[in-house]
Amino acid sequence: MLLIIDNVLAPADVATFRDRLARAAWRDGAGTAGSRSIAVKQNLQLGRDDPDAVELGNRILAALGRNPRFVSASLAERIWPPVFNCYRDGGHYGTHSDAALMRLPDAGPTLRSDLSATIFLSDPAEYDGGELLIEGNAGATAVKLAAGGMVLYPSGSLHQVTPVTRGERVCAISWIQSAVADAHAREMLFDLDQSIQALTPARQADDPDINRLINIYHNLLRRWAKP
Repeated sequence: MLLIIDNVLAPADVATFRDRLARAAWRDGAGTAGSRSIAVKQNLQLGRDDPDAVELGNRILAALGRNPRFVSASLAERIWPPVFNCYRDGGHYGTHSDAALMRLPDAGPTLRSDLSATIFLSDPAEYDGGELLIEGNAGATAVKLAAGGMVLYPSGSLHQVTPVTRGERVCAISWIQSAVADAHAREMLFDLDQSIQALTPARQADDPDINRLINIYHNLLRRWAKP
């Protein structure tokens, strides 16, 4: 499932992020690439321990926790601390796949990458190129969102960032381990939850049909979740 969630960050938050990141200490992103990816990766990143990366990353994590669609779609068990990157002057990231297992910073537990997330911090009019191309069974999907928007997609998808030929593309990326590893089960739970949310406002608080649907949702989650 590929899901776009608008306004994960409010415009005022985006402006604050951009102001901070304009003065940040960017470094060559090749330092975090794998042995195969290093040949196709040309971008800039903030270091993991950079104060701006830590503070702004925590603000993103808080925003994700407040976003009902993200919570419903991801059923997140673990989230990688957001990584900030910048593409300019032809910067790109060729076709690659994300690592299946990642050791969380500071000798933390292993994270299984079920979902990948890109949060856009630059408006599309600010740069040319820089589309996130995500391959799927029906072909590639090009994603280029308004600042503050996020795309959530399966980490097992091949993907790339096309060259930025004008301006600057600034984003934050992260990876999520879901409590429900099976992608089809997770998508069905999301669809069921969204249907419940859509039906609930028109029903009484004690509506028996809504209560049964909620019960089914939680029993399915209980069956499929492996926290």
